[in-house]
Formats: sequence, structure tokens, C-alpha cells
Amino acid sequence: MRIAFCCTDTKPEPWLSGLRAALPEAEVRLWEPGAPQADHAVVWAPPQQFLDEQAGLKGIFNIGAGVDALMKLRLPPLARVVRLDDAGMSVQMAEYVCHALIRHFREFDGYERDVAQGKWSYRKPRSRGEFPVGVMGLGVLGERVARAVAQFDFPVLGWSRTARRVPGVQTFAGADQFDAFLVRTRVLVCLLPLTPDTEGILNRHHLAKLQPGGYLINVARGAHLVDEDLLTLLDNGHLAGATLDVFRTEPLPAQHPFWKHPKLTVTPHTSARTLRDESIAQIAGKIRALERGEPIAGVVDPDRGY
Repeated sequence: MRIAFCCTDTKPEPWLSGLRAALPEAEVRLWEPGAPQADHAVVWAPPQQFLDEQAGLKGIFNIGAGVDALMKLRLPPLARVVRLDDAGMSVQMAEYVCHALIRHFREFDGYERDVAQGKWSYRKPRSRGEFPVGVMGLGVLGERVARAVAQFDFPVLGWSRTARRVPGVQTFAGADQFDAFLVRTRVLVCLLPLTPDTEGILNRHHLAKLQPGGYLINVARGAHLVDEDLLTLLDNGHLAGATLDVFRTEPLPAQHPFWKHPKLTVTPHTSARTLRDESIAQIAGKIRALERGEPIAGVVDPDRGY
């Protein structure tokens, strides 16, 4: 069994040595143009040339939860695209979202500004009941985030394409229930997969339906957000602020208005990083299962794009 490794923005050696240790029965190689055909591939942002040359792949394992960029490429006809189910990312995502939520709710950002100016100040306590949190996307990451937020006694809502049930979460599903979800939400968390249907979903029309003083946390993809619409709603006061971890162009261009906007917190796509050891263990298990003809979790539906 041959496994090709093709990741354009990570150091390959730790991955290669880890995969070889986890799959000693396999020949694991760093891909180079003209390399022999492999049975499976472990990839991140591979070039089209790789996929064209490796036309006989049975499985393409993406070392990340999001597969939107990969699904835009021309894929081998028989290959199944497989994403990571969790591999340590869901707890990181829950940490990030809860931090952003509580920092806003407790107004720690305001205290930080006051301290920087040498001010000793107090703010009136706010009620969690007045800060319902809506999570868009109830997959592995979204469900973990929703459950974590609920532990802090915030009202939690969830919206997904198809109906889901999450203990402690009021759930909504489909286009027919989207507006009802939005109008009940004050803090909106986006964890949707990026597809043609969800691109630009964080626009003025939808964000304006959030409760006054709403807050956005986008940890999905930058293309979900219409940047200009967010700025408009921040400047007219309908939204109190936003925490953004993902952007249409990364790194965020130096002159982008997000950098210096007083109501925005920007982080460099760090909400949930791929953990190498956990990812290798999961990928190795799935490759062995495929070789045995067994079903595996995380196979991407090419029609839905996730």
C-alpha cells in the first residue's frame, strides 16, 4: 500500500515519520511530480497537478475539518474525500468561542481599554438571559461549542441544514426556520461548512435580524461574511461588535479596515488548529478500515460539499 503526502504549507517530516510509525505496512512518501501512483493521499491545499497525476487514488484524507478549497478542484473519479472528524479540534473551538463570548458579555474588552488609559471603572452586570447564543452549524464542532456555551447558563439555539437534536439546545433547521433562529439570537456563532449555498450568508439582510446590540463570532470561513455589510452594521450601532478568526484573504491584508476597527477583535485563523498526533492516529485507522472494505466516518458528500 502506498500513501502520498502532499501539504503545501506545513513541514512534511514530522507528518511523514508519524504516518510511517502509525502505518508500518505502508510505503509513505512525500509527493513529487511524476511520483508512482499511490492508493491513498494525505493532503492540505494540494495543487491540481497532484490530483491529475494520482488519478487512481481510493481515499484523499484532508488534514483539517474544512474541505471547501479541496472540493473546488478536479478530483480523481473513484476517490473518496475524507475530513477529520475532530482530532482535538472541537475542544479548541469550544475554548475559543467561550472566551470570545464571555469577553464580550463581561465587557472585559472595555476594562482592557480602561486599564490601558489608567482608569479604574465598573460596569453594570448583565443578565445571561438577555444574551441568547445562536450556533450556525451543528456538526461535530458546532455541537461541542453549543454544549460548552450551555454550561455557562446562556440560552443556546442551534441552526442546521437538516434537523438535529442537541440536549440543552433549542434547534432550528432549514431555510424555513432560519429567520426564526436569527431573531431569537443576540450572539451569533458561525460554524457552517463553506458551500455555494452558505457563501455570503453573513450579510446585511441576515445580520440585521439579530437582536439589537448583537455580536458575531465567525470561526468558519471568511467567505461566509460580507465584510462591507458587517462594517455598516457595526457603524450604525445595530451590532455591538464581532470576533473574527477567518477572512476572505489570509493573511488579512495590511490595509484592511478590520485591523483598526474599535468594535472588532481579529485573530489569525487560530481557533482550532490541526493536532498532528491525533490526526495521524485517526487517518491511519480510517485507511485501514477502507482497505478492509469497512465504512468510515467523515466521507464528504460531493453534492453537499461537506
